[in-house]
Amino acid sequence: MARSTPPQKRQRGHIERLRSGALRVKVFAGHDPVSKRKIYLTETVSPGPRAAREAEKARTRLLAQVDEKRYPRTRATVNQLLDRWLTVVDLESETLRGYQTKIRKHIRPLVGSVSLAKLDIETLDSFYAELRRCRDHCDGKPHAQHRTRSEHRCDEHRGERCAPPDPTNCRACRRACKPHVCKGLSDSTVRQIHWILSGALDRAVIWKWISVNPAEHASKPALPHPDPQPPSAEEAARLAEAAWVQDPDWGAFVWTKMTTGTRRGEICALRWSDLDLDRGVASIRRSIYVDPETGKLREKDTKTHQQRRVVLFPETVAVVVAHRQHVGERARAAGSEYNSQGYVFSPDPGGSRPLHPDTATQRYKRMAERLKINTTLKNLRHYSATELISAGVDVRTVAGRLGHGGGGATTLRVYTAWSSEADQRAAATMRGRIRLAAPDIPGSESEYSRADNNAADNTSEPVSSYQRIAADLRAAIACGALRRGQPIPAEKELAARYAVAASTAHRAVAMLVAEGLVVSSRGRRATVALDEGSDDADVIPLNPA
Repeated sequence: MARSTPPQKRQRGHIERLRSGALRVKVFAGHDPVSKRKIYLTETVSPGPRAAREAEKARTRLLAQVDEKRYPRTRATVNQLLDRWLTVVDLESETLRGYQTKIRKHIRPLVGSVSLAKLDIETLDSFYAELRRCRDHCDGKPHAQHRTRSEHRCDEHRGERCAPPDPTNCRACRRACKPHVCKGLSDSTVRQIHWILSGALDRAVIWKWISVNPAEHASKPALPHPDPQPPSAEEAARLAEAAWVQDPDWGAFVWTKMTTGTRRGEICALRWSDLDLDRGVASIRRSIYVDPETGKLREKDTKTHQQRRVVLFPETVAVVVAHRQHVGERARAAGSEYNSQGYVFSPDPGGSRPLHPDTATQRYKRMAERLKINTTLKNLRHYSATELISAGVDVRTVAGRLGHGGGGATTLRVYTAWSSEADQRAAATMRGRIRLAAPDIPGSESEYSRADNNAADNTSEPVSSYQRIAADLRAAIACGALRRGQPIPAEKELAARYAVAASTAHRAVAMLVAEGLVVSSRGRRATVALDEGSDDADVIPLNPA
């Protein structure tokens, strides 16, 4: 009986000979998840005596790539990936609208048609370089920068042109189309575009469309260095005063935004039911945004998806109370009633519609330009953070008021600007705690004497609350109102008397302790220092000889 021959295993992949004598290796790698077409990995081996052996090696190598899934599983383009990614990614409406704008203006025109299999690090590096060169992606040839895409006249001068152009006084000069000047995107915008591509390519790796993400090794711009530019105290006062002059409602908005540090969408979403004016507390629960599909205003959660409460200053409570009275009078004049659930800042008498965030931004910008102050509405958040940190408020409390997470890291890194007043306090603190020795400098003493410190401090004008408290206590000691050994007012009493935080009063007492005018120890009341060998009833002079 003849023995049956076992069936031979079908060989994966095949090698075919081309007319040129070269060998082409072809291995089946599955179906394209986008087009559903078959995918083949191919490699061509040049003709020669060792061509057959090299072809077998190539077939083995391609089979290993298929088994290990180290190959692009699709011939999809960047555009197809972005279309698919935008349908599954979970983003806020405003964030999604910003992504779509950047994809439409920058990604699709330059690399949208590139196949994912051919999208490599070099292509991305060239793409980022082009973004930094020109945001309009011009070809480098001189051309006119038209002010609009619709039909228009590039030069509206009826007679001779102004020489030189006078855009300030001439409307035609101001509206004339100008020669194009290449201006690249900022590093922060290029980095945002990079993260859009990187996120989409990460998802493509998970979907097995590609094996590696080329954006991980592309030369993306470094993180931008935070440089907050809050208005100074003088500029903030001018802005608030100008807002009150324009309109009481607008003045109340700017004042509340300045003192609470809320985001523009949060303050526009503020309702009367969110305010407890008896306790002076505002509850920040929601934010206003523009729906990208309908263009209408909608409500959503706050940026960090957390509700918070912000304590209002007494002046802010008075401003809001006056604003509510004005809103009620305006509603009655319009034939409607005060709506306790309406928006605090609304263009409608009944408060049914919130103030548009873009309207607030543009109006504030125009007001600042008239005052010749280079600032924006968002800088009021920087102003609030900087002033609170400079006043000695702990960073966690400031971060809580602003709605920041991460324990205040964002508050310090991004929102808090350098303060001259805070720097002066730091220098004064170091001077009170450190004795400097400079033996090599001619005319210098081995250490600063305490009398010199007192003299220097007394000749300078107090610039902050704690210095004013210290100056008053120093004067009371000098005139005899506070005698040697007599307890000074408690820190809580000083804080209440001067309407400051307890930490500010503690800083004032610490300054007097460093000067030697006050003695303080743990568990005991701070007292005026005693001079050695002197009577307790004597008065300590302000600047002892």
